[in-house]
Parts: sequence; structure tokens; C-alpha cells
Amino acid sequence: MVQVRYGGKDAAPYALDVSDNHLVVRTLSRQAVMPARSFEVSPVSAETHLILDQFETLTRFREAGVELLGTRTPQADSALRDTARSLLKAEPGIEFAGRVLVDSTGRPVVYTENMFVKFDDDAEPEDCEALLQRHGLSLKRTLSYARNAYVVAAPDNSGLSIFEMAGTLLAEASVALCHPELVSPSRQRRLAFPPEWHLKATAVNGRLVDAHAEVEAAWALSDGTGAIIAVVDDGFDIDHEEFRSSGKVVAPRDVTRQSGDPRPGRGDDHGTACAGVACANGQFGATGVAPGARLIPIRLASGLGSQAEADAFVWAARNGADVISCSWGPPDGAWWDPNDPAHRQVVPLPDSTRLAIDFATTQGRSGKGCVVLFAAGNGNESVDNDGYASYARVIAVAACNDLSKRSAYSDYGKAVWCSFPSSDGRTSLTPGIWTTDRSGGLGYNQGSPQKGDPAGHYTNSFGGTSSACPGVAGVAALVLARNPALRWDQVREILRQACVRIDTAGGNYDATGRSPFYGYGRVSARKAVELARPPQPAAALVFQVVQDVPINDFQTSTLTLPVAAPGPLQSIKVAVDLDHTYIGDLVVRLLPPAALGAAPVLLHDRAGGGTDNLKLTYDAVNAPALAGLKGTDPSGTWTLEVSDTARADRGTLRSLRLELSF
Repeated sequence: MVQVRYGGKDAAPYALDVSDNHLVVRTLSRQAVMPARSFEVSPVSAETHLILDQFETLTRFREAGVELLGTRTPQADSALRDTARSLLKAEPGIEFAGRVLVDSTGRPVVYTENMFVKFDDDAEPEDCEALLQRHGLSLKRTLSYARNAYVVAAPDNSGLSIFEMAGTLLAEASVALCHPELVSPSRQRRLAFPPEWHLKATAVNGRLVDAHAEVEAAWALSDGTGAIIAVVDDGFDIDHEEFRSSGKVVAPRDVTRQSGDPRPGRGDDHGTACAGVACANGQFGATGVAPGARLIPIRLASGLGSQAEADAFVWAARNGADVISCSWGPPDGAWWDPNDPAHRQVVPLPDSTRLAIDFATTQGRSGKGCVVLFAAGNGNESVDNDGYASYARVIAVAACNDLSKRSAYSDYGKAVWCSFPSSDGRTSLTPGIWTTDRSGGLGYNQGSPQKGDPAGHYTNSFGGTSSACPGVAGVAALVLARNPALRWDQVREILRQACVRIDTAGGNYDATGRSPFYGYGRVSARKAVELARPPQPAAALVFQVVQDVPINDFQTSTLTLPVAAPGPLQSIKVAVDLDHTYIGDLVVRLLPPAALGAAPVLLHDRAGGGTDNLKLTYDAVNAPALAGLKGTDPSGTWTLEVSDTARADRGTLRSLRLELSF
């Protein structure tokens, strides 16, 4: 057994066992060791091939030239694995033949000889690199989305010792995070004009379907023009007639191949359908939820947990994405089998990816943050076991069907934020969601009117939370197109308020209005864009003080602002502007006038680590204590208090601005 710690020294270990039934192989030529077609020649000898006949290819990591093999008989013991491994290592055409790990459900996990390492924010880069060198590690990349973060390589043929090396490095005082790159064989896709019943009430096969998300009704206020949606998936038919218009596709990327061509490979049909649900133009055969939005197609063909996965979020944020839609995640259990052990499997979020999501939600959109959405999953199991969809900076989207009930496969749990129409998986009124397919019969529809259109450009049966997620991503784009000033968390709050409660009898809604199956309900696009209306400037009074006040180590700096205004107060926004090279040292509080008798409001509490500067507006969404000031008379002297709790870094408090609405 080996262990990995995602989250640092004090995190609970993630345990993996060495598999008796799997091998991972790479040839020098990057040719498959077990060819898929009879006319292809295996690069190994006849003797080795006889042993390999007892294995089958489970998957290939094409970007790395790696092939994952499994024994044809699951009960085979380690002797067969070891014999095959020894023969392969003796072959001149084999670069390596390694062991494979499995999680508690038997799912294979491939380890590489790469590690993600993050040092403390205040460590000096030259000291970090010197420590890596002392541990025999070579620097491959410096990661710009987190301070003092690196991808490093262990010596060749390190094998399983990389886990011991990672543990030893993590024990160093200056190392905050460290884990080997673990790659699951595949990311689980969230699968499961005419009949776009999810956009409006419509007739399908002669029957009225009225279980939509009020999307068409929203277009009078916003069609997404001005917003950009990044869809991260397996590949995109960017030549499709619904994406071909000038300027529709921006900053295309393949983070696996590190190229600018995100077109799909063989069998990569999923991304085109997801992109269509989000933002197809609607000029020929399918309309997305946000037809006016532009698309950043990001092809990710690498396994779950890879560094390429993290790179996708950074690319999206740096290239102008407002919304990032991810219809993938850990493999699902069998939704129809309550006894499937996969339902209990907890899959953690790697630190490398978590920090990339943090980068997108803090640095994207000029600091307002990208809205990141994940499909909740299709296993009829707890989404809270999925470290990706349940992460606090992610919006997890569940699926509901054309009868306004829960889709049978849809995951449930505390992390579900909202739901969106999709397929069902059982008897229903429709086969699923109508959306774009790979052109000309290459995708789900090979050219059958029963499956979509005769030309094969569209499919009528896309579904799963895979379809629900880009649907809500489209709604988020409608919201941001109407009000670009919103932060990501404000968009999330608007989505909450815009939810319509469905299935009141079976939804198990709690006192806060949240259901484990639907979150706060089915999203209404119409309500969301209405709630996104920019505030009217005449409704607020603004008070501001600009004064440079030094922020010194272990001292408290203050700015005071006299306010004379009528009450009662309806809402307050607090804009803080300060320069500092390590905002993780700072505690920032707002002290209301003494006459209010109100407690200080904590705005910032040592978050952000080594991030430079704090220039942020706080309101009742990201500082809920501000809501407690509603109804008070704000007249008097307000004080902003900034406490520096550590040594070395200093800064300047620039200004305090209060926006008061009555």
C-alpha cells in the first residue's frame, strides 16, 4: 500500500494498493504493445506476446504513449503480472513496464514519475530549487497559478519509490503541498430548433412537454452576447455550422497535446454536444442556452488528476473566460445497483487542480473570478464523495427530467447547488436533450432521423448531468452578459435565488429551501437575468476616504470615514484598497459607528497566502455579517482596521469606500 496526502502535512492520507491484475507499458516507438488491428505488428517478441495474450488493453494515454493492460481473468495472481513485467523489461523496444495502483473499489490509477510541489509562499525561489536538487529532483515547470509551485521529475525508473520521495519532501519545513501525479485511466464523461424542450414549453412526438428552464423567456433581456464560456472536454467540432460564425470560437486549446487545435479524436463526441447546450448559435439546427456567448473550446484528453487538467483552468482564466463548464469527473457507480461498492468511493481533488481552480475564481475576470461549474455525476450516489464537484468554489449541477422530477441517475448530496433539465434514463416523454453533434454522422447520430437529423449534425438524446452542467453554464453567461460587474460568488447567489422549487413532495427540501436532489431547485434563466439587473446609481450614497496609511509588522492600521446619511439602511458595500506583498498576514475588520451597537464585521482573515494586494468589494454575499446592518442608521464614524499578524512583509492602506443603499 502507498499513501498520498492531498492538502498538506496534516491532511488525511489517500491510500492505494498495488494491483495484481494491471500493468502499464510504454514502448520506445510509442506504438501500442498490443495492436488493436490485425495488420499492425506488435513491437515485442513472440514469447512475450504469448504471455500478453492473457491481458487486454484497458486504455491508452496517447499523449504519453502509455498503455494500461489488465488480466483477462480478474482473479489472476501477481505471478502472471510479474512474469509479463519481467519479459517486457527485457524487450529492446520497451522503455518501461510498471506496476499500477488501485483504489478501494479496484479502479486502476497510474502513477507517473512527476510530482506537484508547492513551497510556503514566503520561501525564496532559489532556496526551493536548491532543496529540490538536494532531493535528486529535476525541475520541469514553474507553475504560475500558485506561488512557489512546481512540476518536478524524479530520476528515471524511480517506480513506487516516488511515494516515499514525496512523503520525505512533504516533511520538509518549507514544503506546504506535495503529491505524485496520479492519473486515472479516463475522466468519466457525464453521459447517461425542433424539440428543444429544455428551453421552452414545446410539443415532442405530439405530446406537450412543460418542464423547461425558462430560457427563451430570458433572451429578451440577455442572449449572452459579450460573455465567454470555456468548455473543458474531450474535443470540439469547431467547424460545425453552429460554431462557424466569425468570432464565435476564441483561444482554442488542446492542453493534452499543448496545441491550438481542440478538434476531437476518434470517439470524442462529448465536448461538441456540451458546447452546443451551452452556446450553439441557433442559426441552423440547435440553439444553446446562451447563443450570443463566445466559446473557448479546451480539449482535455489526459486522465483525471493530470497536470493538463489544472492547465485547462489556467488557460481559460487567462484567455478571458467568464464561465468554465466541466461535464466530467471521477467514474460513477452503477446508478441502478445500490450495492455497487463504487458508490462509497471517495475521490479527492488534487492540490495541483485545486489551486488552478482557486486561480480561476480569484484572478479570472480581472479579479471578479470565473464561474466554475461541474456536473454532479450520474451514479445515483453522493456527490459529496466527489472532490471535484463538491469543492467549495465549484457549482455542482444535478439533472431533472421532462416531468420535473429527479433524473434517476443524478447524484445527490449537500454539494448540489441547482438542477437543470436533462434526460432521465427511464421511461420519459423525450429521449433527452437536442444539441449539436459532430458533423456528418461522426458522433452520436450517424445520420438517422430517429436519433436527430438525417445529416447527422445533431443528436436528440444527449443527457446526464453532462448536459445539465453546460445548461447552467449558459445561464451564468446570460447573467454576466447583462451585468459584467458581478463576482463569481454573486452569480452563484443569483442562481440560488433564481431556482424554482420542483417535486415538492419528493424533493426533501430543508428549512433553508435546499434539496439533496435539486439543490435550491431547477434554474430559471428568466428569473436569473431579471435578478442580474445592474443596480441603479441613484439608489445609493457613496462615501470615501483616500489616505496612505503604512501597514507595519505586528501593528494595526486604521482609516476613519465620517458618514452623515438618512436611515434606515437597506444594504452596504465596502470597497477596500490596500497594497501588501503577503495578504495572508492580514486581518481586516470594519467597525460600525459606536452608536449602532453593532459588532465589528470581519472582512478578511489571513486568506490568500502570498497573493499581492487586496482590492475587493465586500457585500452581504461574501461578507454575510454586513446583512446584519440592514435597518440601522449608518450616521457616525466608520473605521477600517487592518492588523498585520506576521513579520517581513509590509504595505500601505490606500482607501475605504462605502456604498450605502436606502
